[in-house]
Amino acid sequence: MSNQQMQLGDEVLARLAEVIESRLPANGGDPAKSYVAKLSAKGLDAVLKKVGEEAVEVVMAAKDGARDKVIYEVADLWFHSMVALAQFGLRPADVLAELARREGLSGLEEFAQRKG
Repeated sequence: MSNQQMQLGDEVLARLAEVIESRLPANGGDPAKSYVAKLSAKGLDAVLKKVGEEAVEVVMAAKDGARDKVIYEVADLWFHSMVALAQFGLRPADVLAELARREGLSGLEEFAQRKG
């Protein structure tokens, strides 16, 4: 992936995070006009349930071998994961920083660090 593609991805995630944040009920989002506001107004359990549902849909699309559907469902999963992040005042940059911290570690090394 080129630096230009990475930068575009970061920009898209940052813009989407701003929209999600602006639509939270705590920031004036109207549940009658915004899906994010409506979902968020139902509480954290509803948001987390939606993340779980989207994760299952990713698995089902992958099991079907439907590449286009995998992309569509992962986009839904990422979106709803970002809504979950927003519930905690977190942004995609926080997740990217964690991934950067893990870069160069094997999965086994990273797991061992979490246990220690």
